[in-house]
This record gives sequence, structure tokens and C-alpha cells, in this order.
Amino acid sequence: MHRIAVVTAGGDAPGMNAAIRSIVRSAIHERLEVIGFERGYAGLIAGQARMMMARSVSGIINLGGTILKTHRCEEMKTPQGLRKAADVLRKFKIEGLIVIGGDGTFRGASRLHEVSGVPIVGVPATIDNDVAGTDTTIGFDTAVNTALSAIDKIRDTATSHERIFVVEVMGRRRGFLALEVGLAGGAEEILVPEIEFDLDAICERLKMAREEGKTSEIIVMAEGAGNSRRIADYIAEKTGFQVRLTVLGHIQRGGPPTAKSRILACQFGYEAVKLLLGGVEKAAVGIRDGRIVSVDLDYTWKETKELDMRLYRLAQVLSA
Repeated sequence: MHRIAVVTAGGDAPGMNAAIRSIVRSAIHERLEVIGFERGYAGLIAGQARMMMARSVSGIINLGGTILKTHRCEEMKTPQGLRKAADVLRKFKIEGLIVIGGDGTFRGASRLHEVSGVPIVGVPATIDNDVAGTDTTIGFDTAVNTALSAIDKIRDTATSHERIFVVEVMGRRRGFLALEVGLAGGAEEILVPEIEFDLDAICERLKMAREEGKTSEIIVMAEGAGNSRRIADYIAEKTGFQVRLTVLGHIQRGGPPTAKSRILACQFGYEAVKLLLGGVEKAAVGIRDGRIVSVDLDYTWKETKELDMRLYRLAQVLSA
């Protein structure tokens, strides 16, 4: 193997740059050339490439986002788009491709491998943490801490004004982020797409808590759990309490990655290069019980990663 490529696709996640740095320098250490495709799969299809050298990734380990940029690419979901991407890989003489992203990125990578025959390794980087086969993903820990910092500040004003705050965090289909943020932030209620909830029962619990002397509450919800504006209004109407809504939005994607996200990115990038050199055709890296592992690429997006119900039950116990 002489030349590999790297691309970041889908939503950005803090630590992607640390992963790019790890891949480039690990590959150079193994005497491989590295091409970086810019702007995700859209840039790959368009042949937007640049040579990556050791110095080209200097000073990026602490940066959020991705220096290679990223775009959503509908064309990659079509046979024509896949053929274009395969042609570009052949044109640039790419013998192995590393894709950094989430389950949607890996779905596209799997199909690209089928069309091109080029070995592909996925590096899971998404704040949603919804990639099967790995306990956590690059960027998840950073997003949790970013949201947690905001909730700590919100609790100060909630306590001062004796209000209920509904705080919406990211997670259109999955509630991993909401669950960990809610538990770490001491939320009274956590609403996630995976678990059905009864708003009337929640309102009764909130009223009972006030009768017992509680003066403020935090409700953390994933964006996919429902319409946060309607939920906040409903709670206000049913309880008679002051309710405020805060949508954290894209601040959760940005900012410097935490040490945990950076170290994970370093490990994943190094392992991805090793897998390509070891002859793997289609795989992803992951971490299970503290060990870096190799996972079948198709498994990462075909299987559904289960929410940790032990954490959910613990949050319920501690919310009294």
C-alpha cells in the first residue's frame, strides 16, 4: 500500500481534527502518502483533494470542527454518485480510504466499497453517539460537557426565579446525549425518543415536588422527543408554574474537544491506519470496555445501539 485518503462527512464533531492529525501522522510514520478530500462526500465526488503532510496537521488537535470541511451529500446516495466517487478514487490512485463520521457516513462508505473495491475503514465521530459497535464516539464527551456547562448556568437562574426550565439538546432519533447530560446535570426529568413519556404524570410529579419544598426543576429533552415549545407550554398550563425553554442548538457541535475526545481520536486514527495496512477490506474502529476494537462496517449502521437503561433508571432514582 502506497497511498491512502481521508474524508470527514456528515455532521461535524469536536475531535475530528485530532483524528485527521492522528491518521496523517500515523500514515506518514508507515511511509504512506495521504490525500485529504475536502467538503465530505461532495468534495470526494468533485475531486477536491490536497496532499496531507505532517506539518499540514500541526496545531489542530485542539480545534473543533474539521479542517477538511464537511457537507451533506444527497448525490452519494445514488448509483451515479457512487460511480463518480469510485472514479475519483481510481484517478488519485487511492489504495485505502478512511472516513470520519457517523452512521450515515458509514452507510455511504459501505456502498462505496461495493462499487469501487477500495478498502475502507470508518472512524466514528458524532455527538449523537449512535454508532453501533462502539461504546462511545469522537465528540460525544465534548458535547456532553458543553451542554452540561450550559445547564449548570441555567440551574442558577432557575433556582433564583423558582422556575422550571425545559432544555432541549441535540438528538433527532436517539437520546444518548440527553440521558448523560440529564444524569450529570441532576435533571428532574429526562425525555428521549426511545422511551414513551406521560406529560400529565410529569406535571403531577412536578406539582408534588413543589408541595414537598422543591422550588425549581430542570427538564432535559432530546430534540427528537417532541416539540419542546409545545411541551414547555403544556407544563406551564397544567402546573401553573413559570416555565422557560432553552434550545442549546449548534453550540453542542463546536468548541475545543475535551481530553477524552482528543485521546479517543488519536487512538481511532492510529488503529484505522493499522487496519488498512493489515489488509482489512471494510471495517470500522471502536472502543469496548476500554479496548480499541475492529467492527464490521455494516454492523455500525445496520444495527441499533441500545440506550443504557441502567443510567436512565439511576437518573430517576436520583431526581427526587
